[in-house]
Amino acid sequence: MKIDKFFLIENLKTIIYALIIAIIIRSLLIQPFYIPSSSMEPTMLVGDRLFVTKYSYGYSKHSFPFSPPIFKGRLFFSVPKKGDVVVFKTPSDNRTDYIKRLIGLPGDKIQFIDGDLYLNNNQILKSITSKSDVIYCGKQIVNVNTFEEKLPNGKIHNTAYFKKYSFQNSDIFIVPEKHYFFLGDNRDCSKDSRYLTSVGYVHEDNLVGKARFIFFSSDFRIGSIFSFWKWHKTIKINRFFKKII
Repeated sequence: MKIDKFFLIENLKTIIYALIIAIIIRSLLIQPFYIPSSSMEPTMLVGDRLFVTKYSYGYSKHSFPFSPPIFKGRLFFSVPKKGDVVVFKTPSDNRTDYIKRLIGLPGDKIQFIDGDLYLNNNQILKSITSKSDVIYCGKQIVNVNTFEEKLPNGKIHNTAYFKKYSFQNSDIFIVPEKHYFFLGDNRDCSKDSRYLTSVGYVHEDNLVGKARFIFFSSDFRIGSIFSFWKWHKTIKINRFFKKII
């Protein structure tokens, strides 16, 4: 069977064009991400798949696949707001994607005192919404108190704390210029800016984008994707197209 050379060339062109378009969309507009850990519960769960807008804070080398050193700094930079849920590259390796909530801007002072969060010497208001919730911390299921937390700019979001706070007191964190301070909503089970050797302060160039909404969610800890008789449990339809706040 003879294969038409023109047919092969045209199909190859189509594949190349499709790849170029996909890279442009992924780099400049929107990119899907998968949540592999429980550090942002109850806002985001393991197995959530979400869309992140790349244009929200402008562009750096980390906006592109493999972070090519094509330019320095950020182009079209827009300052993120406190309370934004942000994807960023960890400062420790400039490669791994993390997703956390932005708490501190450059110059802000952050401290934990007796389990309460203080921002610029003012306690962040939080009101309890549940004393009977359970969430994951790694593979463990933990009983938590869930709070509604309000930041100074009026942004409201949910956080979870262990019944017996494991992170109660800290030194004062002073956010350096052009850096940001992030926390996980699962406050006692999150590796974030409190841990300076692993995450610490995040430079503005490391920001990747703003999390917008969940488009698909599944928990295959319950069963394999091939276990179709368990799909009613593993696939969380109620989380589809849920806005991230």
